Amino acid sequence: MPAEHASDRAVLSVSGSDARDFLQGLVTNDLDHLKSGLVYAALLSPQGKYLFDFLMFEQGGAICLDIRADRADALAARLSMYRLRADVQIEKTALKVFRGLGDAPADGLPDPRSARLGWRYYGDGEGGDSVTDWDAIRVAELIPETGVELIENDSYILECGFERLNGVDFRKGCYVGQEVTARMKHKTELRKGLARVTLDRPVATGTAVLSGEREIGTIRTIAGTDAIAYLRFDQAQGDLKAGEASVTVSG
Repeated sequence: MPAEHASDRAVLSVSGSDARDFLQGLVTNDLDHLKSGLVYAALLSPQGKYLFDFLMFEQGGAICLDIRADRADALAARLSMYRLRADVQIEKTALKVFRGLGDAPADGLPDPRSARLGWRYYGDGEGGDSVTDWDAIRVAELIPETGVELIENDSYILECGFERLNGVDFRKGCYVGQEVTARMKHKTELRKGLARVTLDRPVATGTAVLSGEREIGTIRTIAGTDAIAYLRFDQAQGDLKAGEASVTVSG
């Protein structure tokens, strides 16, 4: 299958002698994993809430961040807030993001979130338009998307599956928001989070999920009759509705 150009993605470069230590003290994953390929991570607020998520890789002596294009400038500005006197340069690159399924090219890197997301590579040149239903894969694998399931200053990454998606390392040192994340990890169970649901008729994204008269969540990404919903697990019982649709929790 030919590579598809992910035109909604951009790549930032973080370089300089302090770049690795700088990022290691900020993001949710351990940069030591870069030696194995792509690393999924997030940058959180001091209160432990989601701000940005991205895939990291090394190229040309820099650490690069593959992020949604409409969030790249905001991430660069946020990182600059923490730079202080560190030898760190943060720049937007001209690298394009390509992705695909099946056999990867020689410089392709497996997506660490799920094998079903295939591979990515970074460079110039041309790629085909997107023909893969990536949303269907995300729904099937319960993978959150920036700005849809992952809401700035609202979402908590453990409720969005970051541990399952290899996006957080509990053995690394401190990072911004680490204390809140660690406390959530050691709870007996999460009361809220993402779940895969099945709908018996179409509904709109953002439709509230009701248990009786009580709102217990919302429908997020929809792919056919399946969807990702954000739910209160302790109340997702009995007959659930989203608009006129019946909702069944399937995963």
